Amino acid sequence: MPANLTPDFLAAQEKYREAKTIEEKIAALEEMYATLPKHKGTEKLQADIKSRLSKLRNKEKQEGKRSKRYDEFYVPRHGAGQIALVGPPNSGKSSLLARLTAAHPEIAEYPYTTRIPTPGMMEFEDIMIQLVDTPPITLGCGDRSVISLARNADAIALVLDASDADVLDHIDGLINDMGKSRVKLTGSREPADIYEAGTVSRRTLLVANKVDIPDAQVNIDVLVELYGEQFTVQPVSAVTGEGLEDLRRALFDTLGIIRVYAKQPGKPPDLEKPFTLEAGSTLMDFAAAVHKDFVRKLRMAKAWGRDIPDGAQIARDHVLQDGYIVELHA
Repeated sequence: MPANLTPDFLAAQEKYREAKTIEEKIAALEEMYATLPKHKGTEKLQADIKSRLSKLRNKEKQEGKRSKRYDEFYVPRHGAGQIALVGPPNSGKSSLLARLTAAHPEIAEYPYTTRIPTPGMMEFEDIMIQLVDTPPITLGCGDRSVISLARNADAIALVLDASDADVLDHIDGLINDMGKSRVKLTGSREPADIYEAGTVSRRTLLVANKVDIPDAQVNIDVLVELYGEQFTVQPVSAVTGEGLEDLRRALFDTLGIIRVYAKQPGKPPDLEKPFTLEAGSTLMDFAAAVHKDFVRKLRMAKAWGRDIPDGAQIARDHVLQDGYIVELHA
């Protein structure tokens, strides 16, 4: 059976060939696996990528142990954004990471299987988002290392066992532990603002896992009633796959970013490699991202988007939306 490798896979493969560091090679391999068509014709290739990932991760770990400055809770960012998966024991964080990315975290029925952070790259349409599985936080005993990692991430996903009778206690405990460490959890579409000295806000998504278990829906209804105005509640099952595609979209929304595509005058737009910007970014923010010279030399810009006529000329302070195509004229 032919492999039928996609352009995204071939681009990731080229990144791997050009990668010089272990981190770059791991990120490229994860992207290769995520964009590889999954069928019988690619089984050997899938196995080869997994094997190379395993060897590189072991090498990275060994090199880290030899370094005095090594911090196993420091996870370098890759992709369009980093989201920390945080939750109580056995909430299913590792299972979700395995379903959404090429990562292979240790998964077991007993608690505390995850002892160190495990990153993985999740494909969402035409970009990659980094998810980081973290050790569980026990009720009332917030792990400073986990909270520090979540604090430094771009966004947070609180993963909860929707079938757990203590799910409300767990979410209250997580919010409280984060608050004690001066991390304010905000809704997925609220701005990630800075509060009083030392306090930061992080956009947060509530992931109600294990919806395949009987009676879980009752708890989900309660979560929506109590927290639905503050957070987006996303039901999902890591076991059956129910809600996984909706979860990908929800995680993207939680990052608070938009994708903008560049178009050179007289040429078709580049729809394969979007620029990612913070939601609310203007034309000049995009111009600076393309090249710093555009900030000084920009004469005009045309744009295509759902809320404007095709090819409309836009002002410098025009707020861009996700999916915009922008043509810059210097």
